[in-house]
Amino acid sequence: MAADDRRTGLLWPSIFSAFALVVLLGLGTWQVQRLQWKNGLIAQIEARVHAVPISLADALAAVKRGDDLEYARVKVTGTWIPGVEWHLWAPSSNGPGWHVYAPLKTNGGTVVIVNRGFVPDALRNPATRPEPSSPNEETLVGLLRMPEPKHLFTPDNDLARNVWYSRDIGAMARAMPVGAGADVAPFALDAEAGSAPPPAPQGGVTRLELPNSHLQYAVTWYGLAATLVGVYVAFVRSRLQRDREDAGSAT
Repeated sequence: MAADDRRTGLLWPSIFSAFALVVLLGLGTWQVQRLQWKNGLIAQIEARVHAVPISLADALAAVKRGDDLEYARVKVTGTWIPGVEWHLWAPSSNGPGWHVYAPLKTNGGTVVIVNRGFVPDALRNPATRPEPSSPNEETLVGLLRMPEPKHLFTPDNDLARNVWYSRDIGAMARAMPVGAGADVAPFALDAEAGSAPPPAPQGGVTRLELPNSHLQYAVTWYGLAATLVGVYVAFVRSRLQRDREDAGSAT
């Protein structure tokens, strides 16, 4: 059989086609698995953002155990540490803007860094958005967000200019004034919408729509695999037909 394949010129095309087919089917199956994972993640997020909020103590204990609590609703009560903000670059469809992070200190002494929400670039300076000053405790509900890893093309955070490009909770904690709070939660909270009236930062900025194109990718890879089979079959038929014609003319 191998000799016949070599004689008809089908050996290497067959080997290449078999290898390519395995690769294409593998990529298609991988995308199907990714689709199942993404659908499960989307369902999990949808359930968590509508669940009853948990306490800060429960959130801290769960994260310490290594539980995944991303996007869980957490209720926290505390007072804002005055004069401390971190500004994370957050351009929007309406123009440049910022997510304003600020530390909230609880009665137990734990500091929670809260993404209070979005402000346009014109209101980045706290002096341009005077808010009612109150030393009273404030209770808010936010979505738990773990530190954001810095990606390859993410610029470095510029602490000197207070310009942040990634949610680096550890660096924010280290940038707090000495004595402001030694016990900082290892996560941030994205304040929900309606947490404060304008001109204060407006909450509800968490992106909950995850890109999910895995079905299209799977269809593409499986489609290429089917195309490859069709092309290979057509090639084999053409080559065998030519060999039969050559053999007939030789006789």
